[in-house]
Amino acid sequence: MKNFTVRPVRSKADTKKFIDFFYALYKDDPNFVPPLRMDREKLIDKKKNPFYQHSKMEMFLAEREGKVIGRIAGIVNDHHNKEHNDKVGFFGFFECINEQEPANALFDEAKKFLQLHGMTAMRGPANPSVNDEYGLLVEGFDSPPVMLMTYNPKYYHELFVQYGLKKEKDLYAYLLNQETVYTEKFIRANEIVKQRNQLTFHSINMKDFKNEVNRIKKIYNSAWQYNWGAVPMTDAEFDALAADLKPVVEPDLVIIAESKGVPIGFALSLPDINVRLKGNKNGGLIGGLLRLLVFKKKVNLVRIIVLGVVPEHKMSGAAGVLFYETAMRAKKLGYQYGEASWILEDNVMMNRAAETMQGKRYKTYRIYQMDI
Repeated sequence: MKNFTVRPVRSKADTKKFIDFFYALYKDDPNFVPPLRMDREKLIDKKKNPFYQHSKMEMFLAEREGKVIGRIAGIVNDHHNKEHNDKVGFFGFFECINEQEPANALFDEAKKFLQLHGMTAMRGPANPSVNDEYGLLVEGFDSPPVMLMTYNPKYYHELFVQYGLKKEKDLYAYLLNQETVYTEKFIRANEIVKQRNQLTFHSINMKDFKNEVNRIKKIYNSAWQYNWGAVPMTDAEFDALAADLKPVVEPDLVIIAESKGVPIGFALSLPDINVRLKGNKNGGLIGGLLRLLVFKKKVNLVRIIVLGVVPEHKMSGAAGVLFYETAMRAKKLGYQYGEASWILEDNVMMNRAAETMQGKRYKTYRIYQMDI
């Protein structure tokens, strides 16, 4: 017997409930890392997040006796559908107690929203897009997520599958260790590729940040244009992301690769600030800032967030050299570990590069889909 209701978010109070439930659900989970609440607010703010300049989203709450027990959003990404010439809608920001009935009701609301806008398939989770937090954790629950990666209870997979969602694509995360990266064969191979392609590398110039971001933007949208599900960022989206990440950038880990003087690749790695935020239970700004300052020296891992080369250099081995360059720079800066994430399961070259560096595949994230 149904003893709950599902309704759309319609007010500031509803939005607060939508965000509060996220923190309440995980309050006793030892591996949960509370993101800053202000970042959660910005992510779903249709005025502040430039993603909503071209896309639509409707959020829903499931409640029982006045208490939130679940949430979801239906998302129509017009840029995705234009880029891929399809009618795939998305769901995201899913959180729910371990009960199938309210989970089904939430999925139903997201599905109806997508159908209303002419979508023929539902894919997710995307929070809210492929350029943000993406995928459901299905393997690797024994450690906290690194920055900007998702985390969820194990039972979500069952809720998804019982509703009818099926695996569409897996995304891998590799853990790299400075002690095992540098085999003689690996070093020799990278030097050969570096010389053959006349590769040089330079760090981002923070004094020329705006122009550097524009250079990187061109490389990024070219390098990822043929990847499964990829959607180019608008100028506004890219600039907003750059502004958000600027305070935590380690300049020597933002690397532009050139071949014969022409920019052909880009790698972005960031210190895993999640290790500092772990005890900031409610995502408060002051508590978060204090932890970012006080626990700065405890960060021992960097996340390789973005690494790629333009299409004409995909087979040249340049991406592997970018991996190598990143590892060497991280070592000089004192970082022991790196996480390369996420990498598509069928991205042969990038998986091979991570494996060549003795990377351990230790987390898997999944994208699900169903016809609607």
